[in-house]
Amino acid sequence: METFIIIISGILFTVGTYLILNKNLLRIILGITVFSHATHLMLMAINGLKKGAAPLLGEGASSYTDPVPHALILTSIVISFALTAFLLVLGYRTYVELGTDNLKQLRGSMHD
Repeated sequence: METFIIIISGILFTVGTYLILNKNLLRIILGITVFSHATHLMLMAINGLKKGAAPLLGEGASSYTDPVPHALILTSIVISFALTAFLLVLGYRTYVELGTDNLKQLRGSMHD
């Protein structure tokens, strides 16, 4: 199962790279979002799929799961959601103020 998740994560990294190398600002923002999802899947695959009881004291189970990777993934999801919301607002304001979302036009003219 971990191999399948790693393959899916690699595909998402490839799609994210393609989107980030585009000239459209919205596609770049979507590429960053896809990158963050691929990172979440990679963190989950690195942790492995382990079966065990919840890490509670006094429960007498033979094996426990480690809660730290789950906490890291949850924190990463919250941070990537905030980053995506900020980038979408920034892209929207850029489009409203300048009338374009093409990076070549946003760069301006070069003076010789």
